[in-house]
Amino acid sequence: MSNYWSPGIDRLSPYVPGEQPKVADLIKLNTNESPDSPSPKVIEAIQAAAGDALRRYPDPSSAALTAALAEYHGVERNQVFVGNGSDEVLAHAFYAFFRQPKPLLYPDISYSFYPVYAGLYDIAVRALPLDDSFAIDPADYVGESGGVIIANPNAPTGRLLPLEAIEAIATQNRHCAVIVDEAYIDFGGESALALLSRFDNILVVRTFSKSRSLAGLRVGYAVGSAELIDGLVRVKDSFNSYPLDSIAQVAALASVLDDDYFVASCQRVVNNRENLIEQLQALGFDCIPSAANFVFARHPEHAAESIAAQLRERKILVRHFRADRISEHLRISIGSVAECEALLSALKDILSE
Repeated sequence: MSNYWSPGIDRLSPYVPGEQPKVADLIKLNTNESPDSPSPKVIEAIQAAAGDALRRYPDPSSAALTAALAEYHGVERNQVFVGNGSDEVLAHAFYAFFRQPKPLLYPDISYSFYPVYAGLYDIAVRALPLDDSFAIDPADYVGESGGVIIANPNAPTGRLLPLEAIEAIATQNRHCAVIVDEAYIDFGGESALALLSRFDNILVVRTFSKSRSLAGLRVGYAVGSAELIDGLVRVKDSFNSYPLDSIAQVAALASVLDDDYFVASCQRVVNNRENLIEQLQALGFDCIPSAANFVFARHPEHAAESIAAQLRERKILVRHFRADRISEHLRISIGSVAECEALLSALKDILSE
């Protein structure tokens, strides 16, 4: 602890991101990045933007991107908020909506940034246990609450909550904001965007990092009622008026406009996921049904930590969590066909030993 720190800084528990190795020739299946390159039109847009205009500040409202997203999702422009990755959007949302007298509700196994934000902003929370199949029970989200946040599909499990369950949770919590973190929705399932016309309290948060192959640019956004978006804008403009640089704005815009590439890329990931699940099950793994770009799996006869370590020795990275209830599971990102084949070959060797 430093004497220069403000009170409470020593009590923060920062988020630990997945490993971003500096070693060459690793197969990275640990951080849920896309196996595909960005759209060629995205690369063209970046190259065109990398010129004299960079000496100017970017558009603080990301107007062109906001308008394109509004049209893409069939909403008004004042229902869209753009930020520096969905993590920043979520951080602003926690500050804008969840600093309430009553506790924030979220699953006990979910995106591990949620308790970090809660700790940073001194937000009271109540973590609700997933059931034995790692599913969310909407009936648990009844009673006093200062807000609700759920990832759908959930992370790190990959389980999808059907739209009617999201509707039930939003109905039970009409007095507060309900955030649906849809970082992985493009790989399966129906979006809560379909509920926005009837629920002013739902905020849908999305990212360009996964399905749009732009993790390196940090672009995220939220869609919701104008009232919720205004709250986010107030927080953003009290923190950083220019969250999205010029290159990120034009690249994200090009991605939105190239829908054919986006749809085809998502379908390739889904196809690879279903094939990988089938092959893992053939090797004896138990796999939780996934609607994401990863698989959450365990082997009943082999320790997950040991498997992860042995894979790393073979230059393959997967994610292992040292956390209650999930310490025997591995989260495996969906890679290319060749990467998945290399993973399966390595697992066969490890299990045979």
